[in-house]
Amino acid sequence: MRKQYRAEGLTESELAATPVEQFARWFTQAATEAHLFEPNAMVVSTADSEGRPGSRTVLLKQFDEQGFVFYTNYDSRKARDLAENPYVSLLFPWHATARQVIVLGVARRTGREETAAYFRTRPHGSQLGAWASAQSRVITSRAEVDAAYAELTTRYPEGEQVPVPPHWGGFRVAPLEVEFWQGRENRLHDRLRYVAEQDGSWRVERLSP
Repeated sequence: MRKQYRAEGLTESELAATPVEQFARWFTQAATEAHLFEPNAMVVSTADSEGRPGSRTVLLKQFDEQGFVFYTNYDSRKARDLAENPYVSLLFPWHATARQVIVLGVARRTGREETAAYFRTRPHGSQLGAWASAQSRVITSRAEVDAAYAELTTRYPEGEQVPVPPHWGGFRVAPLEVEFWQGRENRLHDRLRYVAEQDGSWRVERLSP
């Protein structure tokens, strides 16, 4: 299977001053012009202290100049990996536009106030789900999760405030490198990478396809 990618590319003169500004441009295009399904879906890749990798798709919930934020169970595989090795890679695979964004950064937990503020915006069912699931743990059957959820719906009916689970929260990934990948004809893709400098500025370098 082979598909020829677009003719127009990405030049240094087109880039924004910071990678987050450039990401915002591409993200808006993916969401409002290309109408991609869940453009905030990203592949989060971690590695434990022995270097064993793990990848999974997670939804980006916020981004700004401080980093890219997602939420998870702090007892999950990804969170345990990040506790041992905070370096993480985020991949946004926007296939329909022949684009990728690849972020290499360091993950740190968000504060409890920020976590609670986001938790309150989640649908009631998703709030209960954060309690019902012991994410990444081996379970005997689906019935175990369903029973836990059913018990929670009785304890916290619709309209009643659900407390924020102590084992649940966010990670903010502060970027060290951000690559913008634009597919081109004949596999001669454009790859422009921002690299963080010591003084807080960004260096832009072009990578061979």
